[in-house]
Formats: sequence, C-alpha cells, structure tokens
Amino acid sequence: MDRKKVVLLAVALLVAAFTAFAARTMFAGGGAPQAGAVPAADQNGPKVLVAQRALPVGTIITADSVSFQSWPDNLVQDAYYVDGKADMTKLLGTVVRFPITAGQPLTQGALVAPGDRGFLAAALGPGMRAVTISVSADTGVGGFVFPGDRIDLVLTQDVKGEGDSLRTAETILRNLRVLATDQATASTVEDGKTVVQGFRTVTLEVTPRIAEKVAVAQTIGTLSLSLRAIADNQGEFDRILASGDVKLPEGATREQEEKFMSQAMNRPMDGATTYVTGADVSRFQRSSRPAQGGGAPAPAPAVGAAPQVAAAPVHVGPVVRVTRGKDTTVEPVGK
Repeated sequence: MDRKKVVLLAVALLVAAFTAFAARTMFAGGGAPQAGAVPAADQNGPKVLVAQRALPVGTIITADSVSFQSWPDNLVQDAYYVDGKADMTKLLGTVVRFPITAGQPLTQGALVAPGDRGFLAAALGPGMRAVTISVSADTGVGGFVFPGDRIDLVLTQDVKGEGDSLRTAETILRNLRVLATDQATASTVEDGKTVVQGFRTVTLEVTPRIAEKVAVAQTIGTLSLSLRAIADNQGEFDRILASGDVKLPEGATREQEEKFMSQAMNRPMDGATTYVTGADVSRFQRSSRPAQGGGAPAPAPAVGAAPQVAAAPVHVGPVVRVTRGKDTTVEPVGK
C-alpha cells in the first residue's frame, strides 16, 4: 500500500472517531436534564403542596395525603399552595373537587373548604347521599372515629312479646364512609397529635337505598358504630372477588387491579348481615322470638281438619324430641 493511501485512511479514521465522540457528547448532554425531576438549582427554591397519591373527587384531605415538594421556580403558579404561605390547619378537612393525580400540585380551585357552598355535595361520590345519625360516647367508639374513617353500623333492639323480650344485635350495613362528626370534617391536631373529642352526631355517605334503611333503623332501636381496620380492605376485596360481585378482566395489570379494588372498597355494603341474640351471650336469655300476645282467642279449627297439637312452652336450655307412635313432644333435659 502506497504512502498516499495510508495517509487518507488515517485521516478518515480520525474524522470518524471525532464524529462519534461529538455525537456521544451531544446525546449525553441532551439527556442529562431529563434525569432529575427537579433541577439541582431548584432544590432550595419554593416548595408547593402536591398529592402523595391519587385523589379522586370527594377525597377528604388529611395530613398523609399531601406534602410539600420542591418545584421549579419558573413553573410555580399563583394558584399553588406554597410552603410558608399556605395554612395547613385550614387545608386539612377540605374536599377535592376535581381528580388529582399522584405528584400533581394542588390548586386553590381544586379544593372546597368546610362552610363553602356545595362543600358536602362535593364530598359525596357520584350517586351517593349523606345521612346523619345520633350517637353517644358508648355508641360512637368513644370518639375514636374521624372523618374519612369507615365503619359498620350495628342495630340493637328488643323484640317484645309474652314473657321476656328477645335481645338482639345485628350488623345491618358495612363499609360506610364517615363524612363528618358533629359538623366538623377535620380532626383537631395539637402538638402533632390528634385530639380525641366526643361528638353527638355522625354524617355518613350512603346509597339512596341505604339511606332509607338508616332512616327506618333509627326508629327500631339503637344504632352503634363499629370502626373498620384499614387492613380489612385486601381481605374484603378477595371475598368480593370470589363472590363474583367484581370481575377483573383477563390479564389485568397491577394498576387495573388497584383501580377495581379501590372502586369495590369505596362503596357501602348492604346485605349478608350478621347477628347475635341474647342466648349467644348468656344461657339465661332467649334464642328465638317470643310469641306475640294480645289476648285474642285462637280461631276454631275447620270441620274435618286434623287436630292441632298445642305448642310446647318455651324452655331455656337443652331439649330433646321424643316420638311415641305418631306423637312427638319436646322434653327439657335434666327435668
């Protein structure tokens, strides 16, 4: 190979190497600003209030749902809540008017404060209603129920009849969201600790059908609150999924599963109630409804009808059925 060709080849290699180095530097420099969410120069800049998680319409703002985060100074808008200027004591208990995604700054128009027109309506989900019930320290979990918590509703009543009444307690509704206690929608915080206060009324989020049930239940007996644990969500969702009430699409992603779970766990549950009677607590209480009195004579049997066997007196305790021929009697054990 002659000297001229060697020189041309060396020059071509140098040009190629320089071009590759320049391209690498250009692409590396262009991608650097996208690596960080906030430029380093803005780390000491203003901090704005952002959502820690997705906040759908009607979410009550709590201390763990929002936080202050550094934000580029040239992107800070007048409608943002800026650290040092925003009063968090007034923001806690407000309600989200528009959907807010995780990491998105909160704006003043996206929140409705207690006392503002349409506040309670904004707190309600689509198709939901608000009802208020009276409670006491005994029936209201001693004041340890706060706006945003979820509760079960227990009805206690006495079924009257001849003799002793039948005492019962029944969980009639489950997973109801607490909108307010008395007329407060936010918890009182002093020295970083939530203050437990007594209240006389609780406002709940329900469906129209459940609102009718609550209205009737208040006339039947005493309503008590039963506070639900946050950890109940996953187990309850598995039960709902197994029952077929919620159907996940084939190949659903984790995000889709969480969305279905959120929808299922945010709705009140009606039906499949549980109950106990006095006999479940004490052997000296009834386990069945007492016969209704009134003194009216029993109707005479129709002509040709089979003779009716008189009902055995109610007995508290174990019994056995004894059959003699065609006749069956109920005999108490140990008598």
